[in-house]
Amino acid sequence: MKKLVAYITSGYPEKSFSIDLALALAENGVDAVELGVPFSDPVADGPLIEMANHKALELGFKFKHLLEISEVIAPKIDTLWMGYFNSFYQHDLQNLIPLAKKIGISGLIIPDLPHEEALAYKELFDLNEISNISFVAPTDTQERIEEIVKESKKFIYMVAYAGITGSGVSENLQPILSSIKKYTKTPVYVGFGVNEKTAKEKVKGADGVIVGSAFVDILLQDGLSYGQKVQKCSKLAQIIKNKINS
Repeated sequence: MKKLVAYITSGYPEKSFSIDLALALAENGVDAVELGVPFSDPVADGPLIEMANHKALELGFKFKHLLEISEVIAPKIDTLWMGYFNSFYQHDLQNLIPLAKKIGISGLIIPDLPHEEALAYKELFDLNEISNISFVAPTDTQERIEEIVKESKKFIYMVAYAGITGSGVSENLQPILSSIKKYTKTPVYVGFGVNEKTAKEKVKGADGVIVGSAFVDILLQDGLSYGQKVQKCSKLAQIIKNKINS
């Protein structure tokens, strides 16, 4: 069974909604939730997630809200934090990573922390049994892929194209997926530009997909009630989960 990871922007439009949405997704085919940490300059994210980041911050998102959401959902669905390095660094990683373990967080996804710099925190992550998710891009050389994936944990985030999330740009991922699998047995999940139209194609040769902008697009639809947003996201999750496994 191929896996579906869903990204949602923490605290948007409010904390209780994030909790309700995550728990609903867990019941509708989502295997893990990435709680996005709102950040003022999300360089790897497309316009939808960037807008949700800014709106969450305008509505008063605080890092403590991430912790409060996590405490409720982590016992019920595999939960990761996705955020930019400064969001975590300013809360002192030496204290934050043990706290994440205590809450039940399984991994962190930090798109602006290069592999070489991440090595400085390897012992801290390993000690607390939390995965620092590795990224591989189509532009990486064979040597770099081998270096990145040899000690990868939980899953590898395969960037579906060299750019930002939410774009429909397509490319043939089979050669790079084959390269990754030469060096590791860690599952490979494809992210960036994955939605109900592209998921079936993107998951070929991979072990799962990561979907963000497609869910966030629903969150940004002001004409929908909270209940309707949860319902639409749940339906989308069911559709994508079925497509990647059909």
